[in-house]
Amino acid sequence: MPKETLEFLSSPKELLELIEALENSREIPVKYAYRGRGATVWDNFYQKYVVPKWYQPNNVEIELLQNNFNYLNGSYQNCPSLNIIDVGAGNSYPVKKYISQLDKLGKINQYLALDISEELLKVSQANIQKWFPKIAYSSYTVDIETSAIPGEMWKKNPAEDVANIFLHLGVTIGNHRHRNRVWQNFRNSMNKNDLLVITNEIGNNSAWDGQARGGCKYHVEGIYHTLQNKLQIRAGDSQLLRRYDTKTDSVIATMKFLQNYTFRFNQLGVDQTVEIVTGEEVTIWRHHKHQMSELRQELETADLKLVHYSLNKYSTHIMAICQVVDS
Repeated sequence: MPKETLEFLSSPKELLELIEALENSREIPVKYAYRGRGATVWDNFYQKYVVPKWYQPNNVEIELLQNNFNYLNGSYQNCPSLNIIDVGAGNSYPVKKYISQLDKLGKINQYLALDISEELLKVSQANIQKWFPKIAYSSYTVDIETSAIPGEMWKKNPAEDVANIFLHLGVTIGNHRHRNRVWQNFRNSMNKNDLLVITNEIGNNSAWDGQARGGCKYHVEGIYHTLQNKLQIRAGDSQLLRRYDTKTDSVIATMKFLQNYTFRFNQLGVDQTVEIVTGEEVTIWRHHKHQMSELRQELETADLKLVHYSLNKYSTHIMAICQVVDS
């Protein structure tokens, strides 16, 4: 496998994580789908299918940020100034209206965009600096599934009257392979006055009707074709499938192999091979909807508490606002 096929991996740690997931779980973590060309695939999908237009309804995250603005403007924390720490920022489009409202109130101390994808951070920077040229902007490459967020990112000018609001929007929490690690890493990044704001679909995963819609259709197709190209899988040697997975209680997309393949990973000081035999499936995308009891339990396990939540007008998506549990 030529080195350039996996240019989206930036360290031996990431490569070994990919090999472990592929070898032991037959999975390529979806987070790597936002690297390299995958960033363009995501941004194109978002611009075409998610950004509000006259012929399609308002974006869910924009609606929920608007509906919960009184909790997210510093009033709840009794702070006159906020750091907005957008984890999985992507192109930053969902927060445009929210940041504009805070800016008009003089509430923004700084906006920090964090993402696993350097390419998407460049898109975020271009957008924010075009929309809000006077707002302090910083960006950092962070994988929230493997590490907490270093406080030095926003504590260069510490002040008692500045609070942090961590955003984890879209349905990103439902895409993670290890949600428990994500919750814990957020908890370890937060102080008692900080808020964590997540959005996700809500409902029964096993009730999926088998119809691919939205990201399950269009983004998955982009991921599948990108991986075919990156892993040099010949046309006709694999098949894209989508199904409900009982083990993870998630809807997943898999690449089913119709021929035997041996992948040799020889870069970044690593030299290992993984064999996939005919008929095996490799998960390339996953999504898990939350139910309220489950969400509360996951938060409680991570020493986080739910202080407020609301649903969108169709009751398909939730915004949950959380704080650390008082010690």
